Amino acid sequence: MSRSERPRILITEPLAPRPLEWLEARAEVIRCPGAEADFANHLREADALIVRTYTAVDVSLLDRAPRLRIIGRAGVGLDHFDLEACRSRRIPVVYTPDANTQAVVEYVLTLLLDHLRPHPSLVEPVDHATWQSLRAEHVGRFELRERTLGVLGCGRIGSRVAEVARAIGMKVRYNDLKPMPEPERLGAIFTSVETLFAESDILTVHIDGRAANRGFVGDALIGRMRPDVILINTSRGMVLDHAALASFLTRHPDATALLDVHEPEPIVPENPLLNCPNAKLFPHLASRTDTALENMSWVVRDVMAGLNGEPLQYEAG
Repeated sequence: MSRSERPRILITEPLAPRPLEWLEARAEVIRCPGAEADFANHLREADALIVRTYTAVDVSLLDRAPRLRIIGRAGVGLDHFDLEACRSRRIPVVYTPDANTQAVVEYVLTLLLDHLRPHPSLVEPVDHATWQSLRAEHVGRFELRERTLGVLGCGRIGSRVAEVARAIGMKVRYNDLKPMPEPERLGAIFTSVETLFAESDILTVHIDGRAANRGFVGDALIGRMRPDVILINTSRGMVLDHAALASFLTRHPDATALLDVHEPEPIVPENPLLNCPNAKLFPHLASRTDTALENMSWVVRDVMAGLNGEPLQYEAG
């Protein structure tokens, strides 16, 4: 196939090197973020589009892409897609639903353990008194097996978090749209969302970004949390009411929020959590491992399959 006969694929955010090299051997690849001036021209000529986190696939974009035959999402969440608009144009959307599960689970555990177990490193020799002082000062308040973990949303990631927590020895409670057999097998107990927020020492949020979940963790649920709760959110910033959480953290200085996702991103100066010393804000790092980034980037295989009329492995419903 000559280069002129190859399908033209527009990529708006970086892909991992190996999948990108694989794709470039089979298609004409154009890398152009949506904010660039040339984006509209490239979009008009694109046979396929590959996005990651920050490109909204909506009616406006689709109207400017008359040749588009398939769209790839190098990642998991599809809340920035208008799937109905894609279906109405018969444009399949493919994604990588299990690509970053392990990365996010490890990250949740990292945030929690870093918070609970202070561990300064030494870069020079210290005297005996300093040594003893460091050991006396940096003591964890408790062990995880003494606490109850609440998991809000028990899909791929939430279920795996529950499994890891049970292996450590934690009591695990969860809430989802319906009781799930897998968490039950792992020893996680289904409970109402109100009970989950009232009885969990540590809460980790793993619900998706569907419109109905906007502000789901709002004032009513936040107000039920324990005064020394640890709240972790690695799902979507929009599911959490930032103002309600900031108010709760101000009233309860022993509570902590560990937040990797925000609304909007990047964080804006008006975000009320910036004024809360017990809120720790991170720059959306949960899926940032080389392995997960490559796994997500292999969406290129499904994109090429779609262009070639072959069966798709992971098509969004």
